[in-house]
Amino acid sequence: MKKLIILFGILLSTTLFAQSTQKIGYVDTQIILAQLPAAIKAQSDLDALISKWTKTRDSLTTDLQSAYADFQKQQSMMTQEKQRETQQALVQKQQRIQQFEQEKFGQQNGEVYQKQEELLAPVRQSIYNAIDVVAGEENLQFIFDKAGDVILLHADPAYDVTYKVLDKLKRGK
Repeated sequence: MKKLIILFGILLSTTLFAQSTQKIGYVDTQIILAQLPAAIKAQSDLDALISKWTKTRDSLTTDLQSAYADFQKQQSMMTQEKQRETQQALVQKQQRIQQFEQEKFGQQNGEVYQKQEELLAPVRQSIYNAIDVVAGEENLQFIFDKAGDVILLHADPAYDVTYKVLDKLKRGK
C-alpha cells in the first residue's frame, strides 16, 4: 500500500511538472534473474545447499522413525527405567531435528536465507548498476520493477527496458 501511495505521488508530481517531458520505464527483474548467468549460478548453488541440508534432515528423521519403531517393538520387554531413558533419547533426537530445521531453514535467521542474501546481493547490485546506465542512455526519469510490489495496470511495451538491462549485464558493460 505504501509503495502504491509513493507511486501515485511520483505520477502526480510528473503530471504537475509537465513542462518537461518525463519518460518512465519498467523492468521485470524476474525475467532478468531467470536469464542472467550469475543469478542462475547463485540459485543453483543455493539449491544444492538446500538439497544437502534437506537430505541431512531426512536422514535424521529416518533415524528417529527407526529408533521409535524399535522402541515400540521392545517396549514390553523393557523396564520402566529403560523405557524412560529410551523415550528421553527419542525426545532429544526430535529436538535435534527441530533445532537443525530452525538453524538451516528458519524464517529470518536461517542459514538458507543468509546464504541467499550472500549469493544474490552482488547480482542485485549489478542489476541496479545496469538499470542506472540504461536509464541514463534512454533518458528515463523513472524505472519501475514490474515483478515487485508495485502493480502496473497498463504498461506500454515501448518503455520496457528489461532486455536492454539484461543485454547490458550479459555484455558486462
